[in-house]
Amino acid sequence: MGRIVAIDYGKKRVGIAVTDPCKIIANSLTTVKSHEVLQFLQDYCSKEKVDLFVVGHPKQMNNTDSESMTYIKPFLVALKRKLPDIPIVMYDERFTSVLAHKALLEGGAKKKQRQDKAVIDAISATIILQSYMESQRNMNI
Repeated sequence: MGRIVAIDYGKKRVGIAVTDPCKIIANSLTTVKSHEVLQFLQDYCSKEKVDLFVVGHPKQMNNTDSESMTYIKPFLVALKRKLPDIPIVMYDERFTSVLAHKALLEGGAKKKQRQDKAVIDAISATIILQSYMESQRNMNI
């Protein structure tokens, strides 16, 4: 069984989360610089079996794409070119940054940690992945 990798793509940084091989638990993996993410994912996929990429889909409240899609679309094309055998699913990422901040606050993180955008990006990717997994479980009920 392979893992699911979630990607919260941003202009500067990319948060990455993964499931365990049984696809039960979502865990934060890391944050990498945007220009390094394709190489990171290639290296990761050479060591671990990956069945699916879930990429955060930035949407506005009216359900239309946000401006962020202008730099996410080229990333999606490049990802498909580099790792063509792994399917890519877009998943709504609205409110993930807010939820990540809330999780840090409730978890007792210090102010400096809550302001670390790399931590927020990795947690956001984990929230995207967890939400995606829950939506799939609900569809199978």
